[in-house]
Amino acid sequence: MSHPFPELAGKRALLVASTGGHLEQLVQLESVLVVSQKSQWMTFDSPQSASLLAGRDATIVPYIASRDWRGVMHAARLAAKLDWDSIDVVISTGAAIALSVFPVARLRGTPSFYVESVSRFDGPSLTGRITQNLRLARTFTQHVEWSTDQWQYRYSLLSAYEAVEKPLVENFAVSRIFVTLGTIRPFRFDAMVDAVLAAAPPGAHIVWQLGETDRADLPGEVHRTISVEDFDREASHADVVVSHAGVGSTLRLMELGISPILVPRRKARDEHVDDHQTQVASKLEAAGLLQSVEAPELELKHLLQAAATRVHKTLN
Repeated sequence: MSHPFPELAGKRALLVASTGGHLEQLVQLESVLVVSQKSQWMTFDSPQSASLLAGRDATIVPYIASRDWRGVMHAARLAAKLDWDSIDVVISTGAAIALSVFPVARLRGTPSFYVESVSRFDGPSLTGRITQNLRLARTFTQHVEWSTDQWQYRYSLLSAYEAVEKPLVENFAVSRIFVTLGTIRPFRFDAMVDAVLAAAPPGAHIVWQLGETDRADLPGEVHRTISVEDFDREASHADVVVSHAGVGSTLRLMELGISPILVPRRKARDEHVDDHQTQVASKLEAAGLLQSVEAPELELKHLLQAAATRVHKTLN
């Protein structure tokens, strides 16, 4: 594969991303960007960031919730204290934390690059629109369908995967299920939990990663958050993975060769700020990589189909 960002090769970057899908994407993009090993990171404290960035030079800032402009300003003050003489370029996949750093970089004369989340299939996010309108960074999309002169297409993380059939033994039964709801604050996702409880076969062992959806009525192993290492282990050992349609969890699962069942969060049920997860799930289903199922419609047949499918990475 040719280098899609030649202007970044060898640069000492400040890599900036919110935890969750934004950080997962930036970590996966790092090998494509080919920046210097002396690069630095800026993100939030979480089991994910602790695992993915172990041993790296990382600045941890307080969590910034959606539309939290006070949090943006606080993180900007922390960004201003960095050693900018050691930073050649700023690169971010979002979200609001990018708006903390880009203005500081502009004042320092440091160029910035913004790669929009792969979950944005029709156009840029609020962070992306602000970044473009204020000309805070060069802007890139991961979808050629809405690329423009202002939003260049260079590469997409989704271009690296294809689904393949996984043979199952005769009379196969789903015996182990891993369920991940992500860590989106402050949103619960009880509809998905209830759907898994209804669809799981009797006796199946379920491992839950619940995030904000604290429950005391669940069988199996229950965790609020887990490290990346534990996430990988539980997902790999499961017959089936059922996940919210967060792009970070989905990319991580496909990286492991897993074709998950995605259950999108819905704004109408107060499960997210918007319905972009429905688009993520439907687009990946249309590409044949996985199943997208609304929470009330999840059935055992979906679990069996997921168990019979794997995802293969075709590009490095």
